[in-house]
Amino acid sequence: MKYNTLTTQRILSIDVLRGITILVMIFVNDVAGVSGIPAWMKHVPADADAMTFVDVVFPAFLFIVGMSLPFALNNRLAKGDSFWKLQAHILWRTIGLLVLGIFMVNAEGGYNEAAMGMSIHLWSLLFYACAILVWNVYYFKQRTWGYLLQAIGAGGLLWLGFIYKGGEDGSKGLTPQWWGILGLIGWAYLLSCIIYQLVRGSIRGLLFMILVCVLWYIAGKQPAAEHNAFLQWMAGQSGHASHTSIVLSGIVLSLLFFERKKIETNTQRFMQAIILVVVTAIAAWLLRPYYAISKIHATPSWCLYCVAICSALFSFLYWLIDVKKYSSWTAFFKPAASNPLLVYILPFIIYHVQVWLGIYFMPETFHQGWLGVAWSACYAIIIMGIAIVLNKLKIRLHL
Repeated sequence: MKYNTLTTQRILSIDVLRGITILVMIFVNDVAGVSGIPAWMKHVPADADAMTFVDVVFPAFLFIVGMSLPFALNNRLAKGDSFWKLQAHILWRTIGLLVLGIFMVNAEGGYNEAAMGMSIHLWSLLFYACAILVWNVYYFKQRTWGYLLQAIGAGGLLWLGFIYKGGEDGSKGLTPQWWGILGLIGWAYLLSCIIYQLVRGSIRGLLFMILVCVLWYIAGKQPAAEHNAFLQWMAGQSGHASHTSIVLSGIVLSLLFFERKKIETNTQRFMQAIILVVVTAIAAWLLRPYYAISKIHATPSWCLYCVAICSALFSFLYWLIDVKKYSSWTAFFKPAASNPLLVYILPFIIYHVQVWLGIYFMPETFHQGWLGVAWSACYAIIIMGIAIVLNKLKIRLHL
């Protein structure tokens, strides 16, 4: 049973926002290694009470996850998925994101190559190869071949997880040092799916749960939390609550724009979007004196300002693309929009190939100043071009 009457048409502006976010994410990840650039092009320190456009990229992806979520669940129900089959799909997707996140995080640090008997870069490349085998979309007439390749990939992941060694003495295995970007998305996705179904797609219910997420964060940060086991646990989960509030806000905006029972004109859509932007911005402003803006600490002020920014940006894209029909330029973003996971991991694969082989494509001067910024922008575009080629080769990851 569907929870709403969303349009069944694909929304181009949502795809474009996803593609733009992925492109900017590649750029900011690469430009992070460039020296001698303005502070506004990098993440701000954890306690700075500030944010740059770089600090909006991750929440923008969370927001898009929310915008897409009701469409995805509705489509699965329309295809005949039972309640339990839908839950299995949600759980499988969450596990996939968590597994990818944990593997990627453990490749960043804490490893012991001597104990592993293998370069971390070779280990990482084998991991990405196995991940592609597991989550690639196969087009074989005989599904057996697809299942066989997925089994090989899954076996490879188990083996790589088994041989991984961390710590000075090599006694540690894979651990969630932190969940990684993909893992954080996975937790927020799971919690949002649960909440969305519990409130049966109700906008009021979703807004209430956004408030609950904010209050959860506040409760966990109270001084009493240091002396109360339950509040200590709440404090430990405050980041997940904050990230979930962003995903839920994306769901709300989708319903405000595309719930056919509630919306009849574009004027209504934009007016409700403006209200959402204003309310979240004011709420962020009111909370800021108590919970300073911080991406690292996932504060409510940061979350709500990001929701306001993302809501305004999507509203503009919807007006430009879906209302005014200026859409010819959007073709460039289709590979990232339709294959975001592959585009996201490509730079990591290229990095590990370079280090493992000792071959570096660009001289050190391209990692400094505005020349480095220009290269990072070109690199993001190159990644998009590689994604186009891989799409044509039928390499498309889907969780």
